[in-house]
Amino acid sequence: MTTLRVGIATYQQMKERTLAIAKGKLKPGPHDPKVWFTSTESMARILSAKNRELLEIIRKNSPQSLAELAEQTGRRKPNLSRTLKTMEHYGLVKVSRQNRRLIPRVDYQRVAVVMELSA
Repeated sequence: MTTLRVGIATYQQMKERTLAIAKGKLKPGPHDPKVWFTSTESMARILSAKNRELLEIIRKNSPQSLAELAEQTGRRKPNLSRTLKTMEHYGLVKVSRQNRRLIPRVDYQRVAVVMELSA
């Protein structure tokens, strides 16, 4: 089962981590998060029940266009387009372009959250 590891850290913590990686002081491990959110609230907005359902439909049905996905979900294309763009930004979905069609793809079955309990 393929798992996307998601981290939650403050902007400052992410900046420090990125600088440490760039300076060679930190080497990310294979189990380190690939996607980062600045708060649990922002993660919850992106991974709402409605959006998790959307990801599952994409993963299971492999729609070949945004129009096909809109038909499968009952959501409007402009709304889907915005949602997919946001999810793509966070690495939750990959969208390829074929001719004039947008083809979404989800490569994960699970999301695992990693966060420090202290700020």
